[in-house]
Amino acid sequence: MSVRRFAVVAASAAALTLPVLTATSATAAPTAAAPAAAPSAAPMTSCHVNPYLPWAVHGTSAVKIRSKATTKSTAVGVLYKSQKFKVHSHTPNWVYITNKSTGVKGYVSATYVYRDVRMCLS
Repeated sequence: MSVRRFAVVAASAAALTLPVLTATSATAAPTAAAPAAAPSAAPMTSCHVNPYLPWAVHGTSAVKIRSKATTKSTAVGVLYKSQKFKVHSHTPNWVYITNKSTGVKGYVSATYVYRDVRMCLS
């Protein structure tokens, strides 16, 4: 078994068993011999108070801004990786944006423009 396959299998097994272990310990009733202990872990909401990360261009240095949500429409501008932009709406394939540097509005491919995702393990 390759190292990569082993890592994927181990991560999958850990992801599947973590909810089971958490549910088992959380639903177990305290006994008379072992009183309930005060929670020592951080509250569950501590992970979700972080603000959403901003949208950014990923995987390429620039992406075309198009007039319509199709690759056959005309390009009205270019959005570079370092430029800031405002997202008005999005679908799984296209994001409607305004480039804050140039004021150009249009659609960019959701393959290259998306929000970073934070993972909360606590």
